[in-house]
Amino acid sequence: MNNNQLRILTYNTHKGFSANNRHFILHRLRDALRDTDADVLFLQEMQGEHSKHQQTQLDWPNCPHSEFIAQDSWPYHTYGQNAVYSKGHHGNAILSKFPLTQCENINVSPVTWASRSLLHAVITLPKTNQDIHIICIHFGLIGFERRRQFELLSKRIDQHVPRDSALIVAGDFNDWTEQSEKRFAHYFELKEAYQAIHNRYARTWPAWLPMLKMDRIFYRGLTVTSCDRPRHGLWHQLSDHAPLLATFEL
Repeated sequence: MNNNQLRILTYNTHKGFSANNRHFILHRLRDALRDTDADVLFLQEMQGEHSKHQQTQLDWPNCPHSEFIAQDSWPYHTYGQNAVYSKGHHGNAILSKFPLTQCENINVSPVTWASRSLLHAVITLPKTNQDIHIICIHFGLIGFERRRQFELLSKRIDQHVPRDSALIVAGDFNDWTEQSEKRFAHYFELKEAYQAIHNRYARTWPAWLPMLKMDRIFYRGLTVTSCDRPRHGLWHQLSDHAPLLATFEL
């Protein structure tokens, strides 16, 4: 990052397994993420613990996946579990090159059988001391579930993010019906980065032949200068989602 830019990447990591679930590819995934040189990562489906995979998968790290990916590249990171089962848990993670403060994981699941959450933190940029609120989300597959989750996210922003604060909300919205921007633009003055650059939403699923518009990067208080799906040749093998990478002017 130069003094006037911030690079943001959002990605559903598929728990460190290839799109077809046949191969554990976390090490290759980490290399690909490092190559993007992003300042802040919004990551979904990050494996925090899995006792069976730890015994059966070669090269399984002895720490949560968010810590493994963050090593030597993103000194500040936070993880919030949103799905708990007998063998472990997974959730959202934020990895940052800048200090994280006020980290909180909020349960937004209207049903007990599909745990979802949003991870809210604040980053403080060096030299400028500018605070930016950042929220990493992973919403549900069912319409009524997403509507309730949008309501809880809106309530969170309304109560915990000052109106004059810069804000980025990114993640896997599962929003192929394109309802999210209507809510965000009207009340919170949020724009979507890919749509602002290309006048359409990004197709990010499935990664090998993207058809559905699942992932978003919403923002305010910043100026977006680029937003694309990274062209790394292996992205379609590393998850069932494609990543989105945006650059902002501060």
